[in-house]
Amino acid sequence: MGGISIWQLLIILAIVLVLFGAKRLRTVGTDLGAAVKGFRGAMKDGEQEDDETKQAGGHLEGGEPDKHTFEGEARSSDDAGRGASDRS
Repeated sequence: MGGISIWQLLIILAIVLVLFGAKRLRTVGTDLGAAVKGFRGAMKDGEQEDDETKQAGGHLEGGEPDKHTFEGEARSSDDAGRGASDRS
């Protein structure tokens, strides 16, 4: 009750096989496998880049600061009210 039995799955598989053919299903399976493999590789590369950035102290290769790293002075509360044209 409520579950799909093995016989129902086999009937669905047979209908899909008749509609699309074995060659097309093999091609779809190959393409899907390649997409999953590419996704996993991209995730692994992203994790390695994050680890390298953390080890470099928040700086990217070449000594450039990461986009999340702030360098420079913080404005005091007196400077916050003045615009850029007021400062010299």
